[in-house]
Amino acid sequence: MERKAHYDSILDRSKRIMWQDDCYVDLQSTSCSLSSQAETEDLGWIQRHQDQLQRFTTTSFLEGMLTHLRKVDVLSSAEETKIKEAGQLQDQVNMLTTIVTSKDTQSSDALQGFIESSDSQVAQLIINHDSMVKEHKEIILRQYEQYRDRDSVSCPKLNISSRTLLLVDGLSDLQQKEHDLMQVGATRGGKRNHLRQLGLAKLLEPLTRVSLPPRVSLTVGVAGIGKTTWVRHFIRQWSQGALCTDVSFVLPFTFSELNSLEKLSAEKLVKMAFPHLTDLSLILSSPCRTLLILDGLDEFRCTLNFSEAAPCNDPKKEVPIDDLITNIIRGNLLPDVAVWVTSRPGVASLIPGGLVDRVTEIPGFKRDFASKIWAHLESNKILMVMCYIPCICWIVADTLMYIMQSGTQESLPRTCTELYGHFCSMKAEVGEPRGREPVKMEQLHGSNRKLLGNLGRLAFYGLLKHKYTFSEQDLRAYGIDLLLTQSSLGAGILIREESAIYTTYRFTHLTLQEFLAATFYHVSSKRAIFDLFSESTMSWPKIGFQNHFRSAFQHAQQAEDGHLDVFARFLTGLLCPAALKPLAGLLALGKDDGNQKAWAAGFLQGLLVSGGAVVSLRAVNVAYCLQELQHTELLRSVEEDLRLGSLAGKLSRAHCVVLGYLLHVSPECSEQTNLTGSLNYTTVKCLLPQLLYCSHLRLENNQFKDDVMELLGSLLSAKDCHIQRISLADNAVSNKGAKALSRALLVNRTLTSLNLRNNNIGSKGAKFLAEALKMNQVLVSVNNQLGDKGTIALAEALALNHTLLSLQSVPSVQQCLVASALLIALHSKVCLWVCLSVHSLQLHLTFLFRRLQSNSISNRGMTALTKALRLNRGLVSLNLRENSIGVEGAKNMAHALYENSSLQDLDLTANLLHDEGVQAIAGAIKFNQGLTSLHLQWNFIKSSATKALAHALLSNSTMQLLDLQENAIGNDGVIFLAEALKTNTALHTLCLQGVSAGTSGAIAMAEALVTNQTLQTLDLRGNTVGMEGAKALANALKNNRSLKSLNLQENSLGMDGAIFIATALKGNHQLTYINLQGNGIGESGAKVISDAIRANAPGCVVDI
Repeated sequence: MERKAHYDSILDRSKRIMWQDDCYVDLQSTSCSLSSQAETEDLGWIQRHQDQLQRFTTTSFLEGMLTHLRKVDVLSSAEETKIKEAGQLQDQVNMLTTIVTSKDTQSSDALQGFIESSDSQVAQLIINHDSMVKEHKEIILRQYEQYRDRDSVSCPKLNISSRTLLLVDGLSDLQQKEHDLMQVGATRGGKRNHLRQLGLAKLLEPLTRVSLPPRVSLTVGVAGIGKTTWVRHFIRQWSQGALCTDVSFVLPFTFSELNSLEKLSAEKLVKMAFPHLTDLSLILSSPCRTLLILDGLDEFRCTLNFSEAAPCNDPKKEVPIDDLITNIIRGNLLPDVAVWVTSRPGVASLIPGGLVDRVTEIPGFKRDFASKIWAHLESNKILMVMCYIPCICWIVADTLMYIMQSGTQESLPRTCTELYGHFCSMKAEVGEPRGREPVKMEQLHGSNRKLLGNLGRLAFYGLLKHKYTFSEQDLRAYGIDLLLTQSSLGAGILIREESAIYTTYRFTHLTLQEFLAATFYHVSSKRAIFDLFSESTMSWPKIGFQNHFRSAFQHAQQAEDGHLDVFARFLTGLLCPAALKPLAGLLALGKDDGNQKAWAAGFLQGLLVSGGAVVSLRAVNVAYCLQELQHTELLRSVEEDLRLGSLAGKLSRAHCVVLGYLLHVSPECSEQTNLTGSLNYTTVKCLLPQLLYCSHLRLENNQFKDDVMELLGSLLSAKDCHIQRISLADNAVSNKGAKALSRALLVNRTLTSLNLRNNNIGSKGAKFLAEALKMNQVLVSVNNQLGDKGTIALAEALALNHTLLSLQSVPSVQQCLVASALLIALHSKVCLWVCLSVHSLQLHLTFLFRRLQSNSISNRGMTALTKALRLNRGLVSLNLRENSIGVEGAKNMAHALYENSSLQDLDLTANLLHDEGVQAIAGAIKFNQGLTSLHLQWNFIKSSATKALAHALLSNSTMQLLDLQENAIGNDGVIFLAEALKTNTALHTLCLQGVSAGTSGAIAMAEALVTNQTLQTLDLRGNTVGMEGAKALANALKNNRSLKSLNLQENSLGMDGAIFIATALKGNHQLTYINLQGNGIGESGAKVISDAIRANAPGCVVDI
């Protein structure tokens, strides 16, 4: 109950912040802290302990305080009743302190005396909590400040404060089963877009107001991604009061230091690491929020066995260290303490998912490089991909910069093996002055050669045992002089970690351990006569380098977790002379006849051909090895075919393996994987595991049938799936294939766009998709020929789907039933863009755009459509051009416009509305305050309907565009509109092209322009304004200050009429465009007019 009350207090606090808020708060300045401290000292004892009283007081302790204060006559019966009726427990405590402090000092002393004389845990927390927390924070901060410089050196651009974790739903198969670098290569370091971001400050926060904070949090990340750096940053920020201020104590441990312990209790563990914490019962109790950090589970030598570990709930009982950790995570021990575990993904899977409340992932990062370094990385993508890991990024940048600044003419490394060779050489040379002849590697001190050899042996046998941290005893056992670990080479390769419990060593990064392991194996295999994979000499004889090389690859291929993949890459890369050159003085290399490289290339190509029907990541690693060997003929050939789209018929198993590799590193595949016209069922099945990690997959025109859809359905259903867009256009997919895809859409959370254009899924297939869309809330775009019945099914699904933004089909909606179904589905929709025209429309996140152009909807369809429109509140634009809509349809639209106020753009061009239909719409416009544009061209409208529209404009304040082109409204209609413009202040555009207007209409319009100061565009093309009309308009332009565009094309103006217009521009400063074409002006007249306009209105564009 107390834990629940504690959680409730957390949820009720006003300081709970929303997800979108900043993750960190500004620290107070020193001056503010000092002044605050001074003010605190002036307060009474109760005021100084007010927060602790409210935070830690329990119901029973409050009862004790009230009973005592009643006995000593500090509280009256009425005051006690008032306190108990104050509300929740915190409110009651607040009422108590308010009443007591309002009395004399003896009352406050009585309450203070009762608390100080009590030996209860609550009283001790109230009295000692703040001083204990302050001391602990100061000690922790001093301890972790020493790491700040190291963190900034290894990850200078990491800037954790501006980065976020990713909230993930468990671990994927890729994370659990593959090498860290293979994970980064497969996903190209990119984060999954569908994942929610979580700031470090909110790591321990409840996700919603109705959920509890997590007890066990697990943060995963590949080696070198910065897990320990994140932990140290969190501890420093917490110690300074910048985050998680409701956490009283943070107790950080690393698994590498726990390796030195065998058997102890939970209390002894805490006491050993933090001897300044005297009363552990207070720290580990439920009222006091404590966080236990366990950093680096992958470095723990013991295997956590949650099924067989003996249960233990006594914090004083000594148990084996692995059982201790297991019981803490299970909650048997320290159930009220929050636990934060960090680990590489593969080892993290040892913790049962049911015990972890929250899993977060540290994403890769992108660093800015100097232009020369960036250009080199751009041309060597394998190095670029590795730079998503901050620690490797530091190794790459420092090494490349060192080579560039060394003054030598050496070419920059193109493979990881070359790079790491230069890194070791650089660390051996550090301290040598720049600007003189570089030190020759052969002249380096012999101690470096011995140190590197022993470190390689340590690295190799540690790698075989999955051992990544080492004790001083381990180093001595492998002949490593501890003094040499402090040399330039030793300190650059090994990191020494000290704690209150133990001192450990680890390699700067896992890949460096793998590189040194490969150097040891490379050198030793040339003279070893026994299997190097067994430290014991009791093993089968292995004579000759080639036998040892085969053995290494056999072990690497058989390793289920891929932990020898990168070792195999480095081992292959060491056969290149360019990789061995920087190591010449550091390794006992001996002579190489050069034949081994050619032999290894043939051996690796043989591995490409052999193997199962499916390309696994073990097989893809062989292609990585060929890259390290710089044997890239096949790699370049497949990449060129991929770029040209000429892979069809060439995809043997070896080609598929290389293609899988290119999907990791090729720039052509980084944004879009175009396999159009290249695949069949066999190659899709072969490549299936590698297609998981593409973001945009184009599989068009492959003649795929339903069996391939079954494969792709399993692909889209996988937890590892990264695919966001997939195009299956121009294949032979039927309704069975659509059913397979639909099943996948029920569980897929990454796919946002599915293109099934030009397939044969039919109405039945569309129904399958519709059922999936009722559940899928991620997909935003679907493209296919659906048919009427399919459209109806999808319309029903849209009533439940709230994310689909684009539904594209062909113009086949010819029955009013379909129009009805689509619109009724939109009653509750606010973010769907449906395109039923031949051309695709752009996606828009806020507009709901309906184009039903040329669909023969007719009056019957309009009945259903307008019925839905009365209820719809999301549609903003409706295009009903060329739909044979007559008077009845127009009247139905008018009824809808009386009720609908969200529609803004209505296009009824080229229908059969006539005067009667338009008069009905005009009646609605008087009251409608949503419509802003109305297109009525080609609707057989005459002057009587125009009069109704003009009358509507007198009261309408929202209509900005009115298009009446190609309707015979005549001079009378123009005169009606002109009268309305004298009053209307909303209309910006009036289109009157070809309306049979003459001089009288133009004169009326001119009179309106003298008064109207809001109309900006007037289109009078194709009428007969004549010279008199032009003269009247010219006079109006001298006074009008709003008109920006005037089109008088083909209006029989003649030269005189055109000159009237041109000279009128002298006093007009708003007109920016005028069209006088087709008015019989002639070349001489055109010159006169253009000169006049150039002089009077140089900013106005004139078409003559």
